[in-house]
Amino acid sequence: MLKIYTKINNSFSYFKILIFYSLGLGTKNEDMKRLIILIVLFGTVTLNAQSDSELVKHFEAFYQQMKAQGDVQGIINAMTHLNILSPSEERKDTLAYIYMSEGKYMQALNTIGFELMLDDSDMAVEVKAISLKAVKQPKLAISLFQEMFKREPGPVIAYELAELNLQVQQLDEAEKHIQYGLANATDEMKKAYYETQTPYEVSLKSAFMYLNALLTYNRDRKANIDEAVDILDATLKASPNFNLIQLTKNELLRQKQALQVLESAQPQPKN
Repeated sequence: MLKIYTKINNSFSYFKILIFYSLGLGTKNEDMKRLIILIVLFGTVTLNAQSDSELVKHFEAFYQQMKAQGDVQGIINAMTHLNILSPSEERKDTLAYIYMSEGKYMQALNTIGFELMLDDSDMAVEVKAISLKAVKQPKLAISLFQEMFKREPGPVIAYELAELNLQVQQLDEAEKHIQYGLANATDEMKKAYYETQTPYEVSLKSAFMYLNALLTYNRDRKANIDEAVDILDATLKASPNFNLIQLTKNELLRQKQALQVLESAQPQPKN
């Protein structure tokens, strides 16, 4: 960096001399003055181009070194400088992906935007979808996950769509993706959960069964409690370590008991 600064500083000193000289010329030398100014301007542009090129090389080397050291903030700094010096969609997508991977979802969205664009790369769509879900914008996230599913359909993305549609009470859409997942999830596919201190995994098919129980309950929150509990029992049998199933089952049974108490407290009609 010192070498670049010295070169720039020396060059600007040369240009200053030319400018002062041109200002000292009389009216008879107007053509000479214009020529000198043009030389100065051309030299400035050339210098800027050369210095930008050298800076790009510097930050590319800096980026590689930060990657080798595993310094994430250094990688972000390098990518930010590179994106300013030599902007490209690939660099912007990569920077946003790094932010997302570090849990900096708002920074990712500020870098890449949140609206679906026709020319978005697969990486850009993924970053927008996951980040919008993380910042609790399910309605906006759904359209991005739909685009992901359109480009490469699969049970993993279907799960995200089913879960998001349940959140916004789009039950028919949720059911469509649940049925797809139950039909296409394989035994090798897993889903991680984090409600306990120690994260755990269950089969993706069990995860869809859990969503199916929630869907059943949301169809009728009074009449369908028993049916939802039956689905939860079947899910727990398939995945005994599925802690969230037991928590959900306990909550549904608590609601059932509360409804029974409320009904029993109602005055009975007289004959």
